[in-house]
Amino acid sequence: MTESQNLNDVELINRLKKDDESALTEIYDKYWKPLFISSYNLLKDKEVCEEIIQDIFIDIWKNREKIQIQISLNSYLYASTRYKVFNHFRKKNNEIRVELFESLNKRFQYATPETKMMHKELVLQIEGIVASLPPKCKEVYKMSRDEQLSHKEISDKLNISTKTVENHITKALGVIKASLGYSATIDLALWVSENL
Repeated sequence: MTESQNLNDVELINRLKKDDESALTEIYDKYWKPLFISSYNLLKDKEVCEEIIQDIFIDIWKNREKIQIQISLNSYLYASTRYKVFNHFRKKNNEIRVELFESLNKRFQYATPETKMMHKELVLQIEGIVASLPPKCKEVYKMSRDEQLSHKEISDKLNISTKTVENHITKALGVIKASLGYSATIDLALWVSENL
């Protein structure tokens, strides 16, 4: 994503916030195809994928006044698409095993050159967010995600209560969620952060 493309996207979002429907059309024309391909590579269902992409753009229009994109527009749309794909899987299956998430990650991020780039941008964004956390919060979060330590193990290592560990992780995930935009959820933040 070049700087001029990012600037163009910022301008599109600004126009969108001013109720400019043509901005939504431009965003749709620019991004629907890679988003559709990415979701189709996971779901293999044309109708469901079309519905997912349509829902994303309806959500963007409905939330245009309050939309805050702190990452690039394509990363934001990528995160929204992945979130809706996961939701679809949840509706079909009450439980999603960790192995399925790992499989989804591989298929999603390497589905197309566009999604590979979007995944990279999303990961970089999360790395930046984590780096900006308060030192203790960052340490706890990284021990949980990078070292895969349990709350009890972190508690023992840092000589703090498990409740404090939980508070730090909750705070970190809250910051990540807020930074990823209104359509991200804790589940998405948790899942993405496991791949840092």
